[in-house]
Amino acid sequence: MYLTDYHTHTKLSPDGSVPLADMADAAVAAGLNELCVTDHCDLLELYGEPVDHYDWPPALEQYAAVAPRYAGKLTIRLGLEFGMAHLNPEVSRAILDRPELDFVLGSIHNLCPEKGGTDFYYVDYPDPAACYAALDDYFSSMAKLAVTDFYDVLSHIIYPLRYMDHPISLDRYHDVLDGIFRAAAERGRGIEINTWRGRTLKEWLPVLKQFKACGGEIVTIGSDAHTTDGVGKGCEQACQLLAEAGFRYLATYEKRKPVFHTL
Repeated sequence: MYLTDYHTHTKLSPDGSVPLADMADAAVAAGLNELCVTDHCDLLELYGEPVDHYDWPPALEQYAAVAPRYAGKLTIRLGLEFGMAHLNPEVSRAILDRPELDFVLGSIHNLCPEKGGTDFYYVDYPDPAACYAALDDYFSSMAKLAVTDFYDVLSHIIYPLRYMDHPISLDRYHDVLDGIFRAAAERGRGIEINTWRGRTLKEWLPVLKQFKACGGEIVTIGSDAHTTDGVGKGCEQACQLLAEAGFRYLATYEKRKPVFHTL
């Protein structure tokens, strides 16, 4: 089995503190074949302040210093977790115009600007009604992102559910997700299984089956690790879920092009 972790963060993410070399060591220890570093770039800050650039030099410097040292034992790719890219197409094109870039996770982390732009982590969810209001906004933004060219794979489709302590069903979003998944599939793009460091696995099975029914073929796997102890967590089990959902391949990326590995 080809094991990969395509959603990881280093000290260059606002919520990270670990250098890439340490994450790579953890990936080797976990038996991974491939690691992609996807540090954060969000066009909205945590409380909705707009962002119009990304500081590429530190990311390029870190990657160039570390990746060659692991040749032969771990493939390391340079990625980006790009949040809310649909909000500013001109800025998004400029940020992604990098020949060194292998992979782009398209993320929705925030409420839309009209509703304050707060990261879902900081939103209050006192009852199911508040949860569904947030999910309405979340999937509305994702639908807008899905029809752009600013991602390779849509990240953590079920992201806000992490922070909700109420029993929430995605049944009411079936048609919306159909539209999102068809838009991604028609553009030759995919989704990820985000294991949330091994904490979300079985939740992905209905999502994967729906994506496949909509013509989706490209799926990556990521732990969303921000520290070394999360690297690779749940990735092997995610491969098994992918096969259970009827997929034959796991995807990785090189220079924004998918590479397929038989499960």
